Amino acid sequence: MLTRLEKAQQKWGGSHTVIDKWLSERQELLVLYCRIAGFSPYDKKDHALPDQLQIQNFCQLLMDYLSAGHFEVYDDIAKACEQKGPHSQQLANELYPRISQTTDIALDFNDKYAEVDKEDLLNDFDDDLSKLGETLELRFELEDELIDNLYSNHT
Repeated sequence: MLTRLEKAQQKWGGSHTVIDKWLSERQELLVLYCRIAGFSPYDKKDHALPDQLQIQNFCQLLMDYLSAGHFEVYDDIAKACEQKGPHSQQLANELYPRISQTTDIALDFNDKYAEVDKEDLLNDFDDDLSKLGETLELRFELEDELIDNLYSNHT
């Protein structure tokens, strides 16, 4: 996921401030995901769960990222695709429902973990986090395809 982000930043960085901000939020989200997942260099000590504050911070950043996509970036891209032609608009229309499916999974994760308590056992946390990671990877791929569609056909 980090490699995909680096490529996206290299390819579209500086092309539009909204997309730059969004990719920066994606980077923050991925770094925090790696931290709470215990990926190197953020290895979990003794395979312990992350603390509740880390999980809450991650959930907040996840919601910020999703919101920015749905209420800022996608609208701008949709308008640009409409202006640029039917092929571009058709691809955008095909991608949005698939992106929305990933939103539902991310919202479910947030609903389950945003308000965790110290005493919560979080038995399914690792599995849910893994599922979310796969979902985010798909989402980033779809978002990148959407952005690439706009820039490869219209810049």
